[in-house]
Amino acid sequence: MIDQEQIHGRFTAIAPHLDERSRRLLAATEARAAGYGGITAVSQATGVAPSTIVRGLRDLTVEPPLAPGRVRRRGGGRKPLADNDPTLRADLLKLVEPEARGDPMSPLRWTCKSLRRLADELTELGHQVSRTVIGTILKAEKFSLQGNRKTREGASIPTTMRNLATSTPA
Repeated sequence: MIDQEQIHGRFTAIAPHLDERSRRLLAATEARAAGYGGITAVSQATGVAPSTIVRGLRDLTVEPPLAPGRVRRRGGGRKPLADNDPTLRADLLKLVEPEARGDPMSPLRWTCKSLRRLADELTELGHQVSRTVIGTILKAEKFSLQGNRKTREGASIPTTMRNLATSTPA
């Protein structure tokens, strides 16, 4: 008979200190040590899904070990939108350049358009893109994501404010 309380005690003691792969391997090791019915018993004792335990058993036996510091195998996840949509970067720069501020030769450039506005305009052009992706692309293009408060050249304060500051109270 498999003692689920002992499995639960061992698992809850160490699980907070492990990443997802280590928890999966620990659950798989417990299931292997328990023998027949171990997957079900460990799943009930720890709350880890049986499919996760089976994946952990597979990790222990079949797959080559992962590179140090990795939790998952390489290649997972979606590729960056800029790689899948070759016109995205060019269309974004066409939208940004007329409103760009700063010296194009200096590393500090910024745009007056918000990321949300740029996302809406790119959506109208047929791109499915979020504001976070736009921010990443702009950062790669050396744009500052912080706009300058003063967009017009000249006086530091508006003339009406200057007149108020120089007038004397009656």
